[in-house]
Amino acid sequence: MWIFRSVFLFSDLLSFCCCFFFLQKSVVDGVLPSFRSVCGEDGVSLSEAIREQHGKDESVHKCCPPDVVVFPRSVDEVSALAKICHMHCLPIIPFGTGTGLEGGVGAMKGGVCFSLRNMDQVLDLHVEDFDVTVEPGVTRKALNSYLRDTGLWFPVDPGADASLCGMAATSASGTNAVRYGTMRENIMNLEVVLADGTIINTAGKGRRPRKTSAGYNLTNLFVGSEGTLGIITKTTLRLYGIPEAVVSAVCSFPSVQAAVDSTVQILQSGVPIARIEFLDDVMIDACNRFSSLSYPVTPTLFLEFHGSERSLEEQVNTSEITQCNGGSDFQWAKDEETRSRLWKARHDAWYAALALRPGCKAYATDVCVPLSMLPQIIVETKEDLIANKLTGPIAGHVGDGNFHCLMVLDPNDPDELQRVHLFTERLARRALAMSGTCTGEHGVGLGKRALLVEEMGAQAIQVMQSLKETLDPKNLMNPGKVLQ
Repeated sequence: MWIFRSVFLFSDLLSFCCCFFFLQKSVVDGVLPSFRSVCGEDGVSLSEAIREQHGKDESVHKCCPPDVVVFPRSVDEVSALAKICHMHCLPIIPFGTGTGLEGGVGAMKGGVCFSLRNMDQVLDLHVEDFDVTVEPGVTRKALNSYLRDTGLWFPVDPGADASLCGMAATSASGTNAVRYGTMRENIMNLEVVLADGTIINTAGKGRRPRKTSAGYNLTNLFVGSEGTLGIITKTTLRLYGIPEAVVSAVCSFPSVQAAVDSTVQILQSGVPIARIEFLDDVMIDACNRFSSLSYPVTPTLFLEFHGSERSLEEQVNTSEITQCNGGSDFQWAKDEETRSRLWKARHDAWYAALALRPGCKAYATDVCVPLSMLPQIIVETKEDLIANKLTGPIAGHVGDGNFHCLMVLDPNDPDELQRVHLFTERLARRALAMSGTCTGEHGVGLGKRALLVEEMGAQAIQVMQSLKETLDPKNLMNPGKVLQ
């Protein structure tokens, strides 16, 4: 009897989904004139190609296109469009540049994608105060190009030329985080449009103090919220002086343990290093092939030092630490061209890994652990990869305990897909058992929602759910992400 009941339940569910789809489509068709009245005929697209472009990011998650894409040009237009969506219960999915790695832009329930690329102005630059306010269409590279003649720069560098408001939404970081911090430490204020179109400023309109103890920290509530609480339409960022001198170095090691031990010892010695990146033997081999380099195929550290000429003399003494762990002499990259080539190779690690198996897909893990646990987890992870015959070169921002296995897999091989899935689950739980996190910088998105529950605990998740229900009671903001 239960079999027949299940069949009927499935049939009912299928009928409901079909009815929901056609009902939502008719609602979208009905509000198109309202959308066009806000952002113009060119600001609304039903093109299949445009919708598919806005339904996927760089992750392995399948494309989930929205029903329509809108292109607002100002915060007032974002607010007006959000009010229309709220009135008609249409899901809202914010979209920056689509460089995310956790499926955060997929329209799981259809709805309206807010593509923010037309809002691309640097609004307020205060050179003397070391801060700037930008719109969501401004990317990291675009901002630093704008700042070129000011002597200032924005150092948070996730590799991709991501939008700065998108980086805020995922609490991104990157290679410079060990010296300059992540997005969370470098955001002073946000302008956010809530699900019902209300516009708020998380630190007060126009406020940009270097520190504050006024009220609840609403800014950090929205940093890392991945579009589930509101649409970030402006961010005010800390800037830094361009260092007087910069020098990079490469050091090879006989083992993973030696390289990671050196990382921990360098940081414990108090050296204010700007970047310290780890690449295992598989990763350095891939980078050599892809970027035409010739470094030894052994575990390797890429390092960079910032400061005055005198301070650099003190910092480069770290070579004594690496040599005590069996490290090679430093190979120096002192001129800008050589340094740029070195770090481009590091940022191209994703594509270098993919080139190991042409035609395959890649998925990046993103665990982060306390520094003292770093040697153990990387060694255990390397052993796990070898034992399960998986292709997963390791690269990481080991200066803050964060590393990635770039899993290269054949999406048409069910057995390999299962082995990769089980490996990533083991790795995440290994990090949680070592007092770490399942995601250091990519965010939760679709794939880590269950792990988030394990990491945070049921009571903390309930508080998050309550905040979501308060700010977005209709569950319209990027539904299906972060919280299950």
